[in-house]
Amino acid sequence: MRLFPRLAAAVATLSLSALALAAPTPRPSAGERLDHALLWGRSLDQITAAMTVKLGFQVAPGRPQGALANRYVRLDGERFIELLGLTGADAPLDPGAQADQAALHGAAGARTLVLHSDALDAARAALLARGLAATPVFSAAPDDPDGTGPGTPPRWSLFAVDPSPLSSRLFYIRYAPVRPDIAADRRSAREHPNGARELSALWLLSADAEADRAQLARLGYDRATPVRLAQIGARGYCVAIGASALLALQPDGAGAAADALAQGGAQIAGISIGVADLERARHLVGRGYERTLERYRGLAGASFLAPSRDDLGLWIEFHARDRATGPCGAAAAGAASANAGR
Repeated sequence: MRLFPRLAAAVATLSLSALALAAPTPRPSAGERLDHALLWGRSLDQITAAMTVKLGFQVAPGRPQGALANRYVRLDGERFIELLGLTGADAPLDPGAQADQAALHGAAGARTLVLHSDALDAARAALLARGLAATPVFSAAPDDPDGTGPGTPPRWSLFAVDPSPLSSRLFYIRYAPVRPDIAADRRSAREHPNGARELSALWLLSADAEADRAQLARLGYDRATPVRLAQIGARGYCVAIGASALLALQPDGAGAAADALAQGGAQIAGISIGVADLERARHLVGRGYERTLERYRGLAGASFLAPSRDDLGLWIEFHARDRATGPCGAAAAGAASANAGR
């Protein structure tokens, strides 16, 4: 008779164990946010000229790395846009650069994004537990140009989610603490004539925004808000990544987004940049492109769109900074008003 309670307890224990195994491993959220996008130019000088003369950014030096070279647009919170161009050197490209170039065919544009995590190993373990594939974590070598010399911690460590579950390639990265002398250089590099301060969002454009939204939820980012971007004719979702966001978009009928997808396939179609003074930025960028740029109410509030697609292979949206809202806070209000008017 005493076996029944023990049997019931055993069944309960097994059931709880099964639930624990079935439940997805919680995603570590320590310091997770957008880190940077890899933006290729037709050449490094071409994209640098567009970013400085037309768009009003300061571009910081990089270095040759075999068959390619890079430069940086540095922003607050150690976020940045990495500018890349082929050097013409007869040297192999790393697998990520090869994949980007296979998609771009020498054109300007972006196909890779990088997320930051303070808990890199835990982030990788959680993704593997969710059935995703990831490369081993690898770091800058002591003699790497991106390193800080023998006897010092690697400047960066990263892994790729490969194959990427998203329509663009995805990496996670972690950095060593920045040395004081380097930190001073970084602060100087963040002073932009256009007043740029933050990388607030990247726009992932594909034929199926719902697929990207579902894969972002699988990655552990399940705070999605429906949105429409009338300025390019797109709809989809705003998905919070820490204090920043990814937009999973698809064309909303005929328009600029449909044209971009037809011409370049799945891509990072836009970058949202928060600026200190929107009118100053609008005047400077309008002068660079020799046209008047109209303001509109975007997902992040008052915004304007730089006509940068021919130069960069993507749009740059500048918006006024608003720390009172979350990464998709204004987007939620915009989505509600857009749906009410449809």
